[in-house]
This record gives sequence, structure tokens and C-alpha cells, in this order.
Amino acid sequence: MNSTIELLKTRFEQALVAAFGEELAGCDPMVVLASNPKFGDYQSNVAMSLTKQLKQKPRDIAQTLVDSLEIADLCAPPEIAGPGFINLTLQPAYLEAQLNTIYIDARLGVAPVKKPQRAIVDFSSPNIAKEMHVGHLRSTIIGDCIARILEFRGHEVLRLNHVGDWGTQFGMLISYLQEAYPQALTTADALDLGDLVTFYKQAKHRFDADEAFKETSRARVVQLQAGAEDTRRAWQLLCDQSRREFQVIYDRLGVQLTERGESFYNPLLPAVVADLHQLGLLQEDAGAQCVFLEGFTNKAGDPLPLIVQKSDGGYNYATTDLAALRYRIGQDGADRIIYVTDAGQAAHFAQVFQVAKRAGWLTEQVEVVHVPFGLVQGEDGKKLKTRSGETVRLRDLLDEAIARAGADLESRLGAEDRTETEEFKAQVAKVVGMSAVKYADLSQNRTSNYIFSYDKMLSLQGNTAPYLLYAYVRIQGISRKGEIDFSQLGEDRNREVILSEPTELVLAKHLLQLSEVILAVEADLMPNRLCQYLFELSQKFNQFYDRCPVLKAADRERTSRLLLCDLTARTLKLGLSLLGISVLERM
Repeated sequence: MNSTIELLKTRFEQALVAAFGEELAGCDPMVVLASNPKFGDYQSNVAMSLTKQLKQKPRDIAQTLVDSLEIADLCAPPEIAGPGFINLTLQPAYLEAQLNTIYIDARLGVAPVKKPQRAIVDFSSPNIAKEMHVGHLRSTIIGDCIARILEFRGHEVLRLNHVGDWGTQFGMLISYLQEAYPQALTTADALDLGDLVTFYKQAKHRFDADEAFKETSRARVVQLQAGAEDTRRAWQLLCDQSRREFQVIYDRLGVQLTERGESFYNPLLPAVVADLHQLGLLQEDAGAQCVFLEGFTNKAGDPLPLIVQKSDGGYNYATTDLAALRYRIGQDGADRIIYVTDAGQAAHFAQVFQVAKRAGWLTEQVEVVHVPFGLVQGEDGKKLKTRSGETVRLRDLLDEAIARAGADLESRLGAEDRTETEEFKAQVAKVVGMSAVKYADLSQNRTSNYIFSYDKMLSLQGNTAPYLLYAYVRIQGISRKGEIDFSQLGEDRNREVILSEPTELVLAKHLLQLSEVILAVEADLMPNRLCQYLFELSQKFNQFYDRCPVLKAADRERTSRLLLCDLTARTLKLGLSLLGISVLERM
């Protein structure tokens, strides 16, 4: 099923050719949602863009185009406004027919992609021997949402967790534990992860201050790379422990990932350096092997180098990322590779992509994109930290959200004089708390920093998860009160949507925009578009519900409004699921 905007674009493309000839075949008709309801539902500004090419006044172009435009089955007669804007208002009959069609479609009118891609989404990526903190929140939530949308559209998605499980930090940590707590290197879970993090910090301090310890640590790295049995076993124990702790967080967030850490690519690094050398891209600089970059310069204006092999023969993140990119293209067969990391890594990825292109590994057939995001800030506008100045642990943040959601629920139950089971209260607190955290993040433009506020994200008012969940719950309440089985409505041959009231028309038009929104997020990877759509859907439903009686309406009107309610609920449920959010039947 084509979306409304796709239908309109097709009709405009046909009209452009009919009115002005084949020279305008393939011309962008510039059909978009109207900027203001007073201009109708959709607009086209194509007439203004053709003024020079056709050497006519834009209003004359618009009139000629409208005369050839066949859209009577979709819209009321088009209106030409201002210098040549073409305004379009959808016909109620078209809206009714579309809603009746999507009502029996499990995908609600969102067609699967015609040419599925092999997509890789690289997200989350915590470091071994460190606890996941609030900094991992955005990558994990945004990456999961993007993966869900691509999967829903029908793409084959590989969700990769590029964990930091290799390098100097392990030589440093293993060397320190050998002295301070050797049992942790031979016995599983001898330390809690929090204690392991403390030892890691102590090891880092020692590494920076003690030259002899630094040399010992580097020797351990060599042993690790060479496969020394005791060192490899210690490394494996540390990785396994961290992996189990990470999985607890992922399970709570409902996030699925395939781990493929830095160590996976370690055997491939020498070939990266050798091939870059053979291609003539490497230059030696202060003993290091580098690729000098185009368009990146230092303060003196000299080209910046991307180091792929250090002077001591070791490798770094750039080498690993080049090996990973090469593997994902060559072995995984990726058509689109998406990296979800903080905005501070934008330059790094631009440099890696440039080297891969110059080496011929990254071709025009593969799209690589860095999806940057801003910082999570406290209500003081600074980077979110604990009172002691430590980075907030992700586990603590989620616990706090659930606890606050539970407290809000208890307060509301008391005010309503309601009694619920402990199981019910625990489930509602969990869903609301987790949903609030996810939605607060995803509803922001990901490129911006955002203020983390429990009070705002848990509010039942405004653009929040609880507001959306409540709209869904309200519809389920209609079902219970009227003893309506929504699943049976679709089997009623006489069922049909009838639109007469203004709020019904507004809600209907918005319901039909779901496909357009999902396709937009698939293209630009901005989940806040979907959040805004769902928020506006909830608003429009509440306005409809307040002004149009549902259960007390006459039979035909009652059935139509029940269909609108059910379509709204199903759209909310689908949209929220693509954000990684579960719904509740009662709150």
C-alpha cells in the first residue's frame, strides 16, 4: 500500500510530463505536508522552482500543472495561493477508504521495503572491566530503535556490540590484580564488577605514575597477544564477568546484540597495515606508520596523520576500525553500516572512512554513516554525574526511574482510593520507569545535549512516555467499559469508518501519516520524528475522545468511532514497539 504522499508525488510527476513534456520526467514534485492546516493537508512548491527552466511566471506554471493534475479521487480541487503554492486537502471519502483498508492490515499500511539491504548497526559498545554508565544509554537506546525500524521495514540487520575487550588496559589491569588480588585472575566472579572497576582505576593511576609498572603492563599485553595461557585465561575471566553484567542491563532494556569486540579483529590488523603499505598510502612519521589525511590539518596547516601502527609496533582504535569496516564489507556483505556513537567521535569516523575509500575497500555501493548524539546533562546543565562527581552508573539510573515510577503510582492509587496487587504495581512501575527513560532520550533531536529530569520524563502531561501509555490505556478502558472485543471488529462485514466531525478528520489524517514517518526515520535515522508523531497522535486522539462520544453514539457512528479508537491503539502500540517500549493494558 502506497502512502498518501507517494500517491500524490506520482500524480504530480505524471502531470508535470503531461503539462510540460518529457523534459520534466523525473522532476521532484516537491510535495510535502502543509506547514499550517489553513493551507490544507499537503503542499507543492514545484512551480517556483521551474520558473527559470520554463521561463514562465510561477502562478502560470502552477495553473497549467493543476489543469493536468488528476487527483479528484484523493483531494478536493487544488488551490493556488501566493506566488504559486499548490495547496491540497484530502477528501473524506479517500480518508475513509484508506482507513478501512489499513484496519485489516497487520502492518497498518506500512509496506515492506522493495529491495531489502544487509544493514549493520554498531551500537552500545561498553568497555570490559568497566560498568556501563549513563554515557552508554544514548548509544544503546538509539541504536536499538534504529535497528528495530530497519528490521520492521524488512532489512536484514546485524546488531553489533563492538566492546572494548583488547589492548593496553588489560595488561595494566592483569598486572595490578596479579599483585593486589590474584584470585580474580584464576577464579570466576572472585570480585564484584564494582570492585573490579575500583581496581581498574588504581591500576590506571599506577600505570601513569610508575614507569616500571608501565613496562610490566606492556609485557603482559605482548603475552596476551601471543596467547600465553595464564594471561589469556585471566583475560577471558574478566571478559566473561563483564559480559554477564552487561547482559543484565540489556535484558532490562529489552535490547538484543551480537557481541563482536575489538579482540575479534586483532588477527586482521597486520594485513590492514601491509595492504595500506602496498597501496602506497602509508608514510612513516616519528617511527609510526600513518596515512596523511586530506582535509584535516593541524594548527600549522599541515596534514594530520591517521596512525595505523605505533612506533612500538602496536595498533590503535583506527587500525581496529579499519579492519572492522573491511570485514563488514567483505565478509558480512553489508550494504549500509551505521555507527551510533557520541558526537565527539565524528572526526575519527570521517578519517577512517576517508582512508577506507582511498584504499578502495569502501566503494559507492556501500553506505557508511556516523549517527552522532549529544551529552546527557543534569538539571544544572552540566554532564550528568553523582553528587560525589562520579559518572552515573546505568544500573542505578534505571533503578531510580523504576522506584520513582512506583512511588508515583502509589500516590495516584491512594488519591483514587484504588487497591492493586503487588505484582500489578511492580509491572507498571517497571514498564513506566523504563519507558520514561527511553522516550526521554529518543524524543530529543539526537544531535543535541538533553537535560535528564525524572520529574519531566515521568509526568502524565506533555511529550512523555506516560502520556502516550495513558492514551493507549484509555482506549483499552473503552473496550472494558463497553465490553468490546476489538479483535472482532475486523470480522464485521458491515464495519466502516465514517468521518464527519472535525476531530475525526484530524485524527484520520494523522493515522495515515505513519508510513511516511517510518520511511523518514529509515532514511535520516532521527527517532525523534517517530516520537513527535506518536505524541501528536495521542493529542489528536484525546481531542477526538473529548468531543466525540464513542460508547453512547448511534450504532453506525459508534462502530466507526470504535474503529478509530482501535486503529489509534494499534498505531501507538506499533510505534512504541519500534522505540523499544512496551504498552500497558491498565495503569
